[in-house]
Amino acid sequence: MNEVHMKTSKTPATAPRTAVAQVHELPNLPFPEIKALWRKLFGGETPTHNRQFLERQLAYKLQEVEFRKVDPGLLERNNKKIASLIATGKLRKRDRDFHPTPGTLFTREYHGKVHQVIATADGQYEFEGRPYRSLSMIAREITSSRWSGPVFFGLKDYAAKSTAKKGGSK
Repeated sequence: MNEVHMKTSKTPATAPRTAVAQVHELPNLPFPEIKALWRKLFGGETPTHNRQFLERQLAYKLQEVEFRKVDPGLLERNNKKIASLIATGKLRKRDRDFHPTPGTLFTREYHGKVHQVIATADGQYEFEGRPYRSLSMIAREITSSRWSGPVFFGLKDYAAKSTAKKGGSK
């Protein structure tokens, strides 16, 4: 059975309140606290008194702050992609630009043995206690043959890619 399971690990118990908990509390906060949180996160007064708008913007900002802690380069990579899209009108998606969220767990059963790989914050992967630069290196370690790591771990459909190259199915 070739199942792929991906999940993101939880933050340590000593970490400050998560963005999810903070976002969940927003509807229960009194409006003066909403305004105070806005000043803290955005600097300045609220642009409107529309609570729904403010809660949505605050929820986004709280998540952005948490993701910066997990992956500081995420915002920069996204800004580069946005700038490229604006300049060219096309978003170029390349496999080697794939960066899973740190803590993502990839699980693959191969020849009756379950193999688990964890994405690390430095953009690498950990397999059996050792760091690897790519999923393909790990797939080769497991199978003793060359494999596309994303295909091996089920992130990409090999059949769809080969069909597209041949002009589609008939």
